[in-house]
Amino acid sequence: MEIYIPSGESEDAALSKITHLAISAHEDDIEFMAYDGILRCRRDDSLSFCAVVLTDGAGSPRAGRYASCTDAEMIGIRRLEQMEAARIGGYGALAMLGFPSAKIKDPADTDAVDKLADILMRARPRVVYTHNPADRHETHLAACLRTVAALRRVCRDGWRPEHFYGCEVWRDLDWLPDEYKISFDVGGSPELEAELLRAFDSQIAGGKGYDLAVIGRRRAHATFGASHRVDDTDRVIYAVDMMPLLDDPSLPAADFICGIIDEFGRGVRRAVEAIETRGQANI
Repeated sequence: MEIYIPSGESEDAALSKITHLAISAHEDDIEFMAYDGILRCRRDDSLSFCAVVLTDGAGSPRAGRYASCTDAEMIGIRRLEQMEAARIGGYGALAMLGFPSAKIKDPADTDAVDKLADILMRARPRVVYTHNPADRHETHLAACLRTVAALRRVCRDGWRPEHFYGCEVWRDLDWLPDEYKISFDVGGSPELEAELLRAFDSQIAGGKGYDLAVIGRRRAHATFGASHRVDDTDRVIYAVDMMPLLDDPSLPAADFICGIIDEFGRGVRRAVEAIETRGQANI
C-alpha cells in the first residue's frame, strides 16, 4: 500500500482531517463517481477528501501510443495519473492498495478488507462513497462488497460514517425510484471537472472517451431528472443510500439492491397499468 499526501504533511495529520472518503476499484473511478466529495472539499477548507484505490490497473485497455505498454508499465502510468488527479483535486490523501483484480474478487481473501478497515479507522470520515451493488463490472462489485465488509467491521468497533453512498460508473442509476435516489449537484466547476478527467490520458488517448462520456452522463441527469421543472444545474451524479447495509449487518447486499430493483419494477407496473386501465374505461 502506498499513501500519497499532496500537501506533504504527515500521514497521521492528513488522515485525521479527512471528512469525505471514496473507495474505488480502479484509478479514475473516483473522479467519475465521487466528484461530489472532491468538489465539496475543494469549496470548503474545513473539509478534506481521501481517495482509496484498490487495484493496480494492470488490466487496463490500451490503444494508440499506449498499445505496446506492458502490464508493469501500465501500473506505473496509472499510478502517476492518479497522483496527478489527487494534486489537481487538492485531495487530503490518496491510498493506492495495488491489489490485482483477482485478489479483491476472491471472497476468501481478507487483505483488502483488512487494509480498508485500517484506513477507515485512521481517517474516520463523515461520508463514504463506493461503487453500487448494481454495477455491471465484476471488479467494481467486488470493491463494493469489500467496502461494505470493512465498514461493518469498523462499525462493530464503535465508529460509523454519517453517510454511505453507492455511486454509478458501469451502469447509470437514473432508474432508481425517487425514494432511494440521491442526487448530487456537481455543476459550477467545469474547468476542475475537465482537468481531473484529462489526468487519465492512458485511458482517454488509449481508446476510451471517458472525458466526454462522464460529462455527458452528468448533463443528461441534470436535464432528464425532472420532466416538469426547468433545469437548476447543468451537472448531476446519482447514488443510492447504502446506510441500510450498515444498519443491518445481516442484510445481504444482493437482497438490498434487488429489493430496490423489485420496487422499480412495481412502480413501472403501477404506472403502465394505470394508463391501460384508464384507456380501457374510455373504450
